[in-house]
Amino acid sequence: MGNRIASHRLISTLIFTCCFVLLTGRIAAQSSPPSPHRATHKIHAKPSTRQQVQALLVSDIHFEPFWDPDKVPQLASAPASQWKTILSAPASPNQAERFAALQLTCTTRGADTSYALFDSSLHAMEMAARDAKFITVSGDLISHSFSCKYRKIMAQSSPENYRQFVEKTIEFVLDSLRAAFPAAPVYAALGNNDSGCDDYKLDPRSDFLAETGASVIAKFPTSEQRSAQLTFAEGGYYSVSLPAPLERTQLLVLDDLFMSRKYATCSGKADTAGEDEQIEWLRQQLVQAREKKERVWVMSHIPPGIDPFSTAIKLRNVCGGKDPDMFLSSDALPDLLAEFGDVIQLAIFAHTHMDEMRLLKPERGDAGAASQPGVALKMVPSISPIDGNTPSFTVALIDAPTAKLADYQVYAASNETGINASWKEEYDYDKEYKQSDFSAPSLSKLVVGFRSDPDAATDASRAYLRNYYVRDRSLELRLFWPQYVCAVAAYNVDDYKNCRCSKSKE
Repeated sequence: MGNRIASHRLISTLIFTCCFVLLTGRIAAQSSPPSPHRATHKIHAKPSTRQQVQALLVSDIHFEPFWDPDKVPQLASAPASQWKTILSAPASPNQAERFAALQLTCTTRGADTSYALFDSSLHAMEMAARDAKFITVSGDLISHSFSCKYRKIMAQSSPENYRQFVEKTIEFVLDSLRAAFPAAPVYAALGNNDSGCDDYKLDPRSDFLAETGASVIAKFPTSEQRSAQLTFAEGGYYSVSLPAPLERTQLLVLDDLFMSRKYATCSGKADTAGEDEQIEWLRQQLVQAREKKERVWVMSHIPPGIDPFSTAIKLRNVCGGKDPDMFLSSDALPDLLAEFGDVIQLAIFAHTHMDEMRLLKPERGDAGAASQPGVALKMVPSISPIDGNTPSFTVALIDAPTAKLADYQVYAASNETGINASWKEEYDYDKEYKQSDFSAPSLSKLVVGFRSDPDAATDASRAYLRNYYVRDRSLELRLFWPQYVCAVAAYNVDDYKNCRCSKSKE
């Protein structure tokens, strides 16, 4: 019976894989417009209560400076402050042809965020989050295959020239957000693409981290700039106080590229020093916050726990003894976060480009850890439409006295290019899930409902299926819904296998 069920699961995941590849696997180049044109946006921001403050959550922008290859030499020789003028100029006559060839050469699976799309998204953000007190960017500011595209166009450039081009791209993205929201601080984490050498590669204490850190912390309070600059230069991590009216609330930002199972130094060597250093720093920060009765948000890019899509597409027979694929190389980060569920009000991650939620609460281990309330983890969907998803961003409402995420709305574009795009609300968390807030207790209730609904028949399950991929593709996820649900709250291998394979689930 167990083998038959396992076979059925493998068939289901194979069907899912085929559907996903057929529906989203393509290489697309955006059409060449004369200039970015903004359409009228159908945005009606949700009003906040007296105790609530608004914040803007953005991720996986993957800005594409190579969209018009003829402009790249100009960008390389100009400071980031002049990029807007260059990028907003009419496209080159051969833009579409050259960009399509570049995409093919660098085997990019789709198109990332052009200037037109970025400009459109900024305008929509201004309308939807005009009262935002702060902005979070949870990683991957630069486009995919960045090093390949740069070296194809700028073949004679040095590694230092390349590093400086990456730094200027990140600076341009952050400065564009600051220009759109001059009164709101921007807090950014680095993603696996955000490196001065290559994807998933980075050296601690590198020139890239020192220079990029200067851009990231540029507008921080003077009293917090020095410490943030020092730790960012060491490993891309820092602490900063969230602004008033939030009180006694710290944002701890990590660069968990160093914790990824794919991580290597720029020379290609394995090295755990960067991970060990950040975990120790994070523990110290959380212990201090607990002692001082402060509240904490944690932000990074690559989520902890199981990678359910990779596990499914590789046809991992988890119940037959195979381990699921993991995002990180160890459970050190989720174990530590779960241990401090009484301190951490919210964790923000991204990376998958999908709209997801996770609950970090171990189902096994010592009684002290298991008794913690857990940590609510929000995975922010992407601006980049590279996977065929609709570009989106999230507007959060935060309860100021507790620093809890009270509610949020996701806004999405009407097309993938930003050309004549209209933006409107995709969904409202409170309306869809009927929960008082986005917290560990609320997610615990949702998880119980998801696990007891293997056919995804309830309103909450159908809402998750509908909203997971920003452009309704619920058919694909429905095919492996029970397997996916196990990854929502089981972040280590043993707990995931127990959820997937226990007789009660058969």
